[in-house]
Amino acid sequence: MLQENQTISTLHHLLDAEAGKFISAEHQLGRELQQWINIACSAKLKTVLQRYRHDIENHLQQMDEFIKQENLQSVSLNSRIMKAYIDDTNETLLNCSDAEVKDACLLASVQLINHYKISAYGTAAAFANVLEMEKAAQFFHQAEVNEKQIDDRLSQLALYEINSRAKAPITLP
Repeated sequence: MLQENQTISTLHHLLDAEAGKFISAEHQLGRELQQWINIACSAKLKTVLQRYRHDIENHLQQMDEFIKQENLQSVSLNSRIMKAYIDDTNETLLNCSDAEVKDACLLASVQLINHYKISAYGTAAAFANVLEMEKAAQFFHQAEVNEKQIDDRLSQLALYEINSRAKAPITLP
């Protein structure tokens, strides 16, 4: 079992440690997304965030299967990176006084988190491929693809709705 602060001496150990961080990060993000869905004003943004939350639940289920199938002993470490992203997002959202600007902030923040996860899952897929862990490589690659699909949806939503509304919010005298 890989413990916190244990030496990582093999690529398999590194993948194990990263899997523990993924589990923690996905749990943290999944919990926070529900609050963000409630904050969002745009119905389309809410829908994309709900889909993202559903994807995270699927990732967590598949991560459990991955750990069992590959017999990895993974401790769910606290993901400091995800915590920092979440804390930063919440702090910025508190300072947004306009609903449309808040939606733009939320979308941009979720997309930043999404880009981190694209990189993390892509790296894990590469490690699993080198280690000839075919099922794991497929899972991590599919998770990366799911993250890219969410990224595309967010980009389209930003381009065609959210950012335009934030640029010219309705203000009352």
